[in-house]
Amino acid sequence: MKLATLRVNGSTRAVRLDGDRLVDLGAADLGELLSSGDWAAKAAAVDAGAATTYPVEDADFAPVVPAPSKVVCVGLNYKNHIQEMGRDLPRYPTLFAKFADCLIGAADDIARPEETGEFDWEVELAVVIGKPVRRAEGAEAEAAIAGFTVLNDVTCRDWQFRTKEWLQGKIWDSSTPVGPYVVTPDELPGGVRPELEVTLSVDGEVMQNDNTGDLLFDPVALVEYVSTIVRLNPGDIIATGTPGGVGHARTPKRYLTGGERVVTEIQGIGRLENTVAKDGAS
Repeated sequence: MKLATLRVNGSTRAVRLDGDRLVDLGAADLGELLSSGDWAAKAAAVDAGAATTYPVEDADFAPVVPAPSKVVCVGLNYKNHIQEMGRDLPRYPTLFAKFADCLIGAADDIARPEETGEFDWEVELAVVIGKPVRRAEGAEAEAAIAGFTVLNDVTCRDWQFRTKEWLQGKIWDSSTPVGPYVVTPDELPGGVRPELEVTLSVDGEVMQNDNTGDLLFDPVALVEYVSTIVRLNPGDIIATGTPGGVGHARTPKRYLTGGERVVTEIQGIGRLENTVAKDGAS
């Protein structure tokens, strides 16, 4: 299934893609649906002929989970990106966090802060959690994955590298598009360890292109690792890292200055199409 959270008349609804229609699943958003228990059976059972539906064309997608209890991000997880940043392959994942206030929808404007001069892009495969887990291993970690979505970890590099901790460069308000769909593993090649082409372009120029098969720590390993540290709740998001091609690693360096159209796409999942707002007020 392909699931999403749709903005409708000033509120949101959890929906399932069915051809050219989005089928209302009876929940306010995907976070509520995933927290309800047996969510997959509930979502599949909704009759498109009897339920409220909405057209896909011109759909206004909210972040797939508007208010996750946590967004855990992984740095330096594609082998080629680690090498372009001049680092050794890590023994353990590098983790940092984002907050719900960072997240925006699949077509929303990215708020570029006036305080940064080094605004950069990062296409990422993101895991969405479907059941509560703590210290999950093996099959339990696999079963905790509801599906996958697309995330652009837009970063203020000058703030990221002010200190050894990256957080302050990663958590700017209204800067992180995520969506449009959560796609269940059964629809993707490789299932819970999908091998998918990821691309990002700026004004039509391809900046990043790779395959999630290059991940050093795959989605299941990340669920195991993160859930060892903290409980994972339904709707939580794990961003799995970005491949090579970020602006900061280019010669000369390239950054988003405002007005650019950024398209972030993952095979079989969908695409984010966002304009960078000049001197965003958020």
